[in-house]
Amino acid sequence: MFNSSETFFRASEVQRETRTLPADIFNRCRRLLGHAERGSVFVPIRSMQYLAVIDAEEVIFVDSQGRYQVVEGEGGRPILLSWRFPPPGERESITEPVALEVIYYYRGLEDVQRRLVGEFAKALSDLEDKDKDPAAFEKGAKIISLQIKS
Repeated sequence: MFNSSETFFRASEVQRETRTLPADIFNRCRRLLGHAERGSVFVPIRSMQYLAVIDAEEVIFVDSQGRYQVVEGEGGRPILLSWRFPPPGERESITEPVALEVIYYYRGLEDVQRRLVGEFAKALSDLEDKDKDPAAFEKGAKIISLQIKS
């Protein structure tokens, strides 16, 4: 059993926009979270060399090949953007698209955001097809908010 944890740094927000996410993707995130031992699910998006981490409030996206930082003795990777879910109970239907906030922590990621929706859905399918890879459900995520330049 894996009991590791990864650290991610959250820079100051540079842009925010409201988008919708297909209900199927949102529902799959919720189902996968039900299997998470430590409250998060790690989803590799191999086609983009990104890593998504799902928790109860959001999905964060990091460049899996990106820079590793050490801040005050803590090492981790910067979050590039996130999808912030609506509070529980605000959905009117489980089949309707879900409104969420896309939060950018670095500039110039709009094309990445557009591509992520489809590639994330494929990565979720890959994870589900592999009988729920245990490593994806046994890691914890630690997110540290920082005031670093984007």
